Amino acid sequence: MYFYQRIRDIREDNDMTQQQVADVLKISRPQYSLYETGTREIPVHLLKKLAEYYKVSTDYLIGIKKHK
Repeated sequence: MYFYQRIRDIREDNDMTQQQVADVLKISRPQYSLYETGTREIPVHLLKKLAEYYKVSTDYLIGIKKHK
């Protein structure tokens, strides 16, 4: 099981819905939800796209780094 707490946290910190983030990633909301809940592992290309969108590192998103 893969769980990326920061993916949800950063979405909420930016006052975005799952649908809005899914639209940025060009995927469906249910698919994005699976990544956020850890049911499915998020592909690297989508993780990179999220990092670019939020202007943070991928290390930050997956919990390796504590600071943006």
